[in-house]
Amino acid sequence: MGRAVDTLTAVGRALVRAPGPRLAEGIVTHAVRRPVDVALAVRQHEAYVAALRSAGWRIRAATAADDQPDAVFVEDALVVCGDVAVLGRPGDPRRRGEIDGAERAARDLGLRVERIEEPGTLEGGDVLQVGDTVYVGRGARTNEEGVCQLARLVGGRKVIPVAVRGCLHLKSAMTALPDGGLIGLPDQVDTSVLPGLQVVREPAGAHMVVLGPDHVLMAASAPRTAARLRADGLRVTSVDISEFEALDGCVTCLSVLVP
Repeated sequence: MGRAVDTLTAVGRALVRAPGPRLAEGIVTHAVRRPVDVALAVRQHEAYVAALRSAGWRIRAATAADDQPDAVFVEDALVVCGDVAVLGRPGDPRRRGEIDGAERAARDLGLRVERIEEPGTLEGGDVLQVGDTVYVGRGARTNEEGVCQLARLVGGRKVIPVAVRGCLHLKSAMTALPDGGLIGLPDQVDTSVLPGLQVVREPAGAHMVVLGPDHVLMAASAPRTAARLRADGLRVTSVDISEFEALDGCVTCLSVLVP
């Protein structure tokens, strides 16, 4: 069994940002583009937030960014490590307008703010914290310079770059269980730096938000993985996020948990 995910072992605040009216225009890189029902997405987001609240997390809403189609994926804008919020620099320039609102939210939470500077790029979906280890996906959205800058800003933690392929972010391919064990899709990550990765067959089964020491939040599109985890003794809350999945999103993208 691995070490517990340090930033998620205690209930705290959950930063979210509501989907805006231009959500359907969001960037699609790996999914097959289809129409997005914005009204349904709003309801799904409300249910997602309700699940966080029901698990004891206090909801903090970032200022709306209605001119930014992808702003609902608030995780990509910042990484919280202890009392530090590192503002990302999105690999796709179309998303850089999301950062200002994330900075205001981080300061409202009382966090010390740092930022990734040019030529570095980094999106929070590429950052997975497990104990004192920080795995950082290196691919289309996060580059080597971004990884190096993050390593300096989260000093004292072991930073491990992970090559990703065929997916948007590292956490599109893998996340961590409450005990710190890694779970995901081995064909999309460099498994040589990920000993003990538990393999799943459903893409959405690679994504989970740890809500408590034995509680995870997952997408409803991974029923077999959810059943497996329940059989292992975990409490699983499933939410339908189909309209966000149509935009390469997953459950981790929609919040930043701050203990």
